[in-house]
Amino acid sequence: MRCRADTWKLPRRRWEVALAVASDASTGLEAGQSQAEEIMAERNNISDLLAFISREDDWRDRLQEVVAEHLMPALEEFEIGHDGLVDLLGEQWSGVLWGCGFEDFLSCRYEDGNIVDLYLKRRGWKETALNRDYFAALRDTPVSLYEVSDVQPGTSMALRDLLTDADPVTVREKSASRTLKQWDRIAVRVVAERDHHVISGALLPFRAESTEFLYEGLRDALKLKKRDALRLSREQLLGCAPIFTAAWLFTELDRALSPAEIQLSNSDGDDVQFHDLRFPLASGVTQKAVAERLDRVKGFEPEGAKFWNWLSARKGRARKSGGGLMLDTQMDGATVLGTLELKGKALLVNVNSATRAAMIEALVAEACGDLLKRPLTSIRTVEQMGNEHRGLEPQAGADEIPPEVAQQLMQEHLDRHYRETLDARIPALGGKTPRAAVRTAAGRKKVVEWLKYLENGSARHDDGPIAEYDFGWMWKELGLQDLRK
Repeated sequence: MRCRADTWKLPRRRWEVALAVASDASTGLEAGQSQAEEIMAERNNISDLLAFISREDDWRDRLQEVVAEHLMPALEEFEIGHDGLVDLLGEQWSGVLWGCGFEDFLSCRYEDGNIVDLYLKRRGWKETALNRDYFAALRDTPVSLYEVSDVQPGTSMALRDLLTDADPVTVREKSASRTLKQWDRIAVRVVAERDHHVISGALLPFRAESTEFLYEGLRDALKLKKRDALRLSREQLLGCAPIFTAAWLFTELDRALSPAEIQLSNSDGDDVQFHDLRFPLASGVTQKAVAERLDRVKGFEPEGAKFWNWLSARKGRARKSGGGLMLDTQMDGATVLGTLELKGKALLVNVNSATRAAMIEALVAEACGDLLKRPLTSIRTVEQMGNEHRGLEPQAGADEIPPEVAQQLMQEHLDRHYRETLDARIPALGGKTPRAAVRTAAGRKKVVEWLKYLENGSARHDDGPIAEYDFGWMWKELGLQDLRK
């Protein structure tokens, strides 16, 4: 069967897309061919095959129709042409998308045959044995969605097919293995090449929303119920190839045209703004005198002689704000509202909202009275904090911490944070803690996906201790180490 792009209802849309390729659409679609040829040439030389197709009018028209089948639903819905596609996504992706249609075309079988069979029969003598074998294998290989693991940059990576029951395979790959991370998801064709496997030239990285879009599109096209297992045969995958491209293109164009503004709030629902309050010690006042006052404040939990965590009065599940992301840390089941530290001749206080800044200023003033002078306050946005972490706006006078010490501190912080997370209620787990969720088969499956999400997000940091953090202990502690594959 072949699931044409105009026969499936696009998920989460109020409309249905009708394929209507305009007579002049082929001109714009061909523009992606040169970029695709460069990308696919890294694997095998397809120039003679393309030249052969261009000389055969019927086959050239069929190629353009298949490429249009992959691209036109999204281009028509967003009312953009090829130039608009390049402007939004870049020339590279224009070429990759053309390549998706081209590779699909190689597998298409018409009443008068298949283009690969015809080419090899007429011109195969000009190709190397490796190229002939590759074209034949590509003709019979469907696209599927794969999960990436065991990445060896510049050498290889393991791929697990998420839509079939096939065993994971290790593919030889130089370029993609340098950028892909653990648990990334990609749509690509895995081609058997003599004694090993390689991937085809058209590779699309799938975000979570693209994956959801794809799954719903496949279920709709194959008339599957939501609870039915999404397991496709080779023939079904070959027929549904346009859905993979459309799912990726719809979500990426939507992101490009309407970039989401990430809204960060804390558990009180306040917009995140980092407030740093510096209370100078009054003349003649010692740190010990201030510490004795702070130790008496309910909610100030000491962590050493000069450091306190300001904890919420209530424990349990924090309130969740309406939209966006929630930024807060849990400690012993309570939310950490801020921190206090005696350093030199000052008390340094850090909180993440204006409301909390006003609250803690009042608490400190009531507790310490005339031991402290009025605070000096600096405010930083999330963007400014990000710039500082990237080294774009280093803080004046900041103490330089040796890299090995910084890495150890970050490691200890992450260990403590994720240790607490195992006992925190996680929305993605239905409001259960990871320890509770793994008690059922359905919960274990959710926890595995949650751990992969954490690990993949960490790996996507270009460098530093976050990217290098080893989550293996969490898998082991939850009894899931055998599923980390």
